Amino acid sequence: MQIHQIKRRTKNKKQAAVGRGGRRGKTSGRGTKGQKARSGHKLRPEIRDIIKRLPKRRGYGKNRALTVDPSGRVPHVVNLSRIEIVFKAGEVVSPETLVSKNILRKEKGRLPKVKILGDGTLSKAVVISGCTVSLPAKVKIEKAGGSVA
Repeated sequence: MQIHQIKRRTKNKKQAAVGRGGRRGKTSGRGTKGQKARSGHKLRPEIRDIIKRLPKRRGYGKNRALTVDPSGRVPHVVNLSRIEIVFKAGEVVSPETLVSKNILRKEKGRLPKVKILGDGTLSKAVVISGCTVSLPAKVKIEKAGGSVA
């Protein structure tokens, strides 16, 4: 037996037709024109454009001055100067009274978280309850004869 006498075990597959009538002609299954029709095409993921539009937060992950409780609610700030104007001596300052005197509003039917800051002066003795109080505000409240519960 000579090498030119060897026969294939399987016959040649029929060549795929090329052109309009074939399976892999003209656009070769890539649709029409554009970036996706080119070889080695790679589109940037759409989510990346959305991520790039988001603003970067300065100091992200660092501790904030206003602490956020586990529910994710940021407390509303009330200064001592506002308490001086609205409340009388001996009154109780709490989220309920702040809502009733229209200093704050309810959030989704719930009383807001409140933080009292020491901006301004206080000359009346008031009782603070149910609110977080900054250190300078606590000093000013106790100096005026009030108390923080």
